[in-house]
Amino acid sequence: MQEFNFNNKTFSLVENSAKGQVNTDTSFKYKQDGNLVTADYYGGSVRYGKIIGHLKKDKLIMLYQCITNKDELKAGKATATISLNKENKIRLTLNWEWLNNNKETGVSEYIEN
Repeated sequence: MQEFNFNNKTFSLVENSAKGQVNTDTSFKYKQDGNLVTADYYGGSVRYGKIIGHLKKDKLIMLYQCITNKDELKAGKATATISLNKENKIRLTLNWEWLNNNKETGVSEYIEN
């Protein structure tokens, strides 16, 4: 099984469901300490956001929260499936759910820059 390293990696959006908050102007800056993975994100419609996750082999179980440019507080949870593309860049495919906003769900994909 591949071991993934998120420390000091930056990710950007490839594709998002309609109810997702982030767009291609949003940047994600990751850190890792063992199986603890965190990230700060901002840009586009997100003023500031934070991710905390638990790395389990090829899955990243995460909680996230953000404040939007419209001063909305939002929070959710996701499970990301981790893979490598043909350039050996990490690709994340998230199945996510908002914990507010009627618990809307979606799928989004991110790629390491």
